[in-house]
Formats: sequence, structure tokens, C-alpha cells
Amino acid sequence: MSCGDHHDTDCGEVLAEVWLFLDDECDERRRALLTQHLDECSPCLAQYGLDEKLKKLLATKCGGEHAPDGLKDRLREKLRGAVLEQATLAVDSVTVESDGTTTTVEVRSSTTRVERH
Repeated sequence: MSCGDHHDTDCGEVLAEVWLFLDDECDERRRALLTQHLDECSPCLAQYGLDEKLKKLLATKCGGEHAPDGLKDRLREKLRGAVLEQATLAVDSVTVESDGTTTTVEVRSSTTRVERH
């Protein structure tokens, strides 16, 4: 999407980050750039408004549902198992040096991949 006007931030970039903006997940500097663009660009502001309404509708329709007890724990365990199955870290050596004020730790390692068949 392009509104035809020149902006410091590209319309496509802004629209790609609308959900981050709506969820308040971007830093202050980025939020200020996005806000400025939305203030200056009516096509992007209109799209932002649609996304904002969709987010509110989803929150209204799906907001009361909760995941079953233990689902997070089961998902974490599955993810942990998948990660461990894919790669195992073997530590080859650990060196610790200290000069009295600073301690330096160097870990040398290699990764062994385990493929599931």
C-alpha cells in the first residue's frame, strides 16, 4: 500500500508492524515513528482502524476462554524435549582466569546433532 505521499517510514513497513503497535510491543522510538506516520497517512490510518477493530472483536469473542490447566507446562516440556532431541551440547573445556578484580570464563564446546528417523 502506498498513499502517494513521502513519509520517513514506508507504508508497507508500518502496516507490517500494526499488530506490534496495537499490542504495545515496540520500543518508544519505533512507536513514535509509527504514530507520526499514522497521523500523516489516512490510508494507513484506515487500515490501522480495521486492525484495531478486529483485535477488539477477537478479544470480545475469544477473551473469556482459558487454556486447560497444565497446558503451558506440557507445551514447555514438549518443546524442551524437541530441542534436546535435535541438538546436544558437549562441553570440551572450561577455563577460568581471575586477576583479582575481573574473572573471565571461557567455555569451548561442540554441538552434536541428533536426527530423528
